Amino acid sequence: MTGEQLLVGREKKGWNQAQAARHLGVSQPYLSLLERGERRVPERLARKATDVYGLSAAALPLEAASEELRTAGRETLAKDLAALGYPGLAYLGTHRRKRNPAEVLLSGLNTADLDSRLVEGLPWVVWNFPDVDWRWVTRVAKLNDLQNRLGFVTDVARRIAEKHGEEEKAKLLAERAAELERSRLAHEDTLCHESLTKAERRWLREHRSAEAEHWGLLTDLSPEHLSYAA
Repeated sequence: MTGEQLLVGREKKGWNQAQAARHLGVSQPYLSLLERGERRVPERLARKATDVYGLSAAALPLEAASEELRTAGRETLAKDLAALGYPGLAYLGTHRRKRNPAEVLLSGLNTADLDSRLVEGLPWVVWNFPDVDWRWVTRVAKLNDLQNRLGFVTDVARRIAEKHGEEEKAKLLAERAAELERSRLAHEDTLCHESLTKAERRWLREHRSAEAEHWGLLTDLSPEHLSYAA
């Protein structure tokens, strides 16, 4: 979390620094230093400020100390998506500690095999959290050869935004997909379904969407298949 995000959150609540400091459990002079960027916002305070100010989960600190991604276990990813509010897994509840959606997205994309219900949640993350640190997301995606997967789910999210009449969001997502275009990989890949049989791969080559073919992915995922896109 940046000092600017702290400032915007406080102003969104209509509080002065003294009021905000009381809610956050810090002194007013210390909060002033944080908002001006003269001190780093500690992780614990960042999490509290996210809750107190009602900020997007994209303001949460990134847990990854480096740019090396972990793969997401199915149970872990399911709980992470549920904590972010993904409707497809609402039955799991939202009690789990939230992670930054950028990390949830990339850890999912970095996993070889996922249930379809989990893969379907990845475009939802892009669609619902356009305020993630996109520079970090694209840099880490490229370092891990995930730019094609990221480009495709971004295109799916763009189409969902268009379907919902969210013109500004659709434009932003189109620009982000265009940024990834310059680093598009030539090799064929799947969307987190490495265990596909040869017959399944042949079928998908013939029936995938234009976006999936463009990004070199073997998948039939499209907004028409997503209940939350309706």
